[in-house]
Amino acid sequence: MSRFDTTRWSLVMQAREATPDAHGALEALCRSYRPPVLAYVRSRGYPADVADDLVQGFFVSFLAHAWHAAAERERGRFRAFVLTMLKRYLSSSEISAHAQKRGGGAALDSLQDERTAGADEETPERVFERVWAVTVLARALGRLREEADAAGKRELFDALHEFLVERPDEADYARVAAKLELRRNTLAVAVHRLRQRLRELIEDELADTTSTHGDLEVELRDLRGALGVAAA
Repeated sequence: MSRFDTTRWSLVMQAREATPDAHGALEALCRSYRPPVLAYVRSRGYPADVADDLVQGFFVSFLAHAWHAAAERERGRFRAFVLTMLKRYLSSSEISAHAQKRGGGAALDSLQDERTAGADEETPERVFERVWAVTVLARALGRLREEADAAGKRELFDALHEFLVERPDEADYARVAAKLELRRNTLAVAVHRLRQRLRELIEDELADTTSTHGDLEVELRDLRGALGVAAA
């Protein structure tokens, strides 16, 4: 059995049959994608309260109208599908708001009047990718922390987690080694193992929304690129 046969993406595809497990998996995916979706909407210039309402409406519509049924599994990645549907949703919302404004309605005027497009050099798509990458990394780190707790190694994890994303210099290694009363080589081995496990957990997070190994490789590449932007 392929690893992709048992992921949330597989259950999302099964959600066309409205099974309880599939619906729960879809809700979980939507929750996990809220940060990048909200970041994208905010980067389009919407004020915070309007952005929150739009994001809520987007996910309610996504679930209620089974938009996922239009996503063919062999076409790949849930992330790309979410962004495509979000753009369509916002376009539809803006058209509706503009029509209401012409008719004298004021409830959604801020959709057009309070836009600050162009104020930020970073495109909304780049913002979406960056926040998505940071969110995936945070989830993987959270799972790694839980594993450390279960193994009784939380103190070690707390001391080393700063080294898992960015490589430390020798002074940092020496400082933490002295604090933990460990040899430098022993510390380096512990960091290497944690990094390796973190990579595995990140792959696991990404596999949840991909359907093939090739799609997973694309997501890993995009994640590394987006984190590079975030760290710049």
